[in-house]
Amino acid sequence: MTIFESIRQDHDIQRKLADELIQTSGSSQRRKEVFEEFKKELQAHAEAEERYFYIPLFQEDMTQDHARHGVAEHHEIDELIEKLEKTDMSNAAWLQYAKDLKDKVCHHLDDEEHKFFQLAGKVLTEGHKSSLGKKYRSAMQERHAGYVKES
Repeated sequence: MTIFESIRQDHDIQRKLADELIQTSGSSQRRKEVFEEFKKELQAHAEAEERYFYIPLFQEDMTQDHARHGVAEHHEIDELIEKLEKTDMSNAAWLQYAKDLKDKVCHHLDDEEHKFFQLAGKVLTEGHKSSLGKKYRSAMQERHAGYVKES
């Protein structure tokens, strides 16, 4: 599985969780569970993606600006998560922040899938795409295992 296929699998999970999150209400147990799962998924994904997708792209002139943009969007997503953590879940503003988070995440995923992947495909060799995919997947599995142990 290439780096693109590995990342796209996780993008599907993130889209599903974003949709689920904005369907929740108040300070319900379901909202808390979905938010925690979404946060963990986004954090694990950003760490693995920065290491095994963006760092290799920083080394190529053609993809350097896109890699910077992608990492910057990860920070914007982190800031929205912090805003959600500081806001009471029963407050109407919480749902608006959750919608903002969904919009930002979906914009980021679309950028990657429709722009970054095409450029990266031009600078990464087939072997590199496969080895990065394996490393990325392994890192995601380790992160998920770590979250299970922490819970």
